[in-house]
Amino acid sequence: MRVCRNDHRRRVPCPPGPWLAGSVAAILIAICAGAAVARDGRAVAALYPRDGRRDLTGSDMRRYPGAGALYCRRSDGIPQKAAAAWLIGDPSIVMLNAHNFRNRQMEKTREVADCFFQIAGRNYDFLPDSLRLGTEPTARALHITDDWAILRLATPAEGVAAQPLPEPPSLAVGPTDLSVVMVSPAGHENYRGPSSLESCRIRQIDPPSEDGIRRARHDCNDGYGGSGSGLFDEAGRLIAMQSASLSMNSRRDFDVDFHYGSALLLEGGLLKAIQSLTQAGRRD
Repeated sequence: MRVCRNDHRRRVPCPPGPWLAGSVAAILIAICAGAAVARDGRAVAALYPRDGRRDLTGSDMRRYPGAGALYCRRSDGIPQKAAAAWLIGDPSIVMLNAHNFRNRQMEKTREVADCFFQIAGRNYDFLPDSLRLGTEPTARALHITDDWAILRLATPAEGVAAQPLPEPPSLAVGPTDLSVVMVSPAGHENYRGPSSLESCRIRQIDPPSEDGIRRARHDCNDGYGGSGSGLFDEAGRLIAMQSASLSMNSRRDFDVDFHYGSALLLEGGLLKAIQSLTQAGRRD
């Protein structure tokens, strides 16, 4: 703390400088506008003017089973919540995003052994050699539609239900207006709660990739930590997994070309991989 002298030459704390006053003012304005504040003091905001997120409840967890979170250890060994992840089809299979372990150039960013899965307050280690990525072995880039990964737990999760095996969504390519619920068990940096749920809409379905997976463009609020969030239809079926959003913390209207969220539909190669691993687990 800086020390100054007043008119009586007594040592007193100095008043905040213009930079500090401005920073505090900016944060207060952001809070009044409905934004959250990151741990480092940055003001962060929802993606869209409408923000209908709320905390997940116990009844939500029963309606949307399998919701968990990926935790990974920092360089100092302290575990940190990284993203959403789903127990799916089997009590030992976890679905999440490939970008938790690879960057856009397909370079390794984390070791599986440095991470674990948390669900219902319990932690489970992964089998380190079980990582299956949505990309081809020779791929040099990671795209939205192959941004998926599957891991197997070292021991099956106990006392919790897995998300049922998904059915391929019957959605036509092109503009649409489908009501969905985004379930974010790991929360978002720009939301104050530890987890969130929001009703929102899928606005467009893109053509399929070579692996038969399509991207859904949606208007669900997202923030850092929201990767892997599940998009559920009105019947409670998991139909897509969140990958990324454009212009994070930029609060403005949805635009199908310039300001939207991207999720990959649970179909094609991803669905086949889940089905294959589930069947293998039952044989074991």
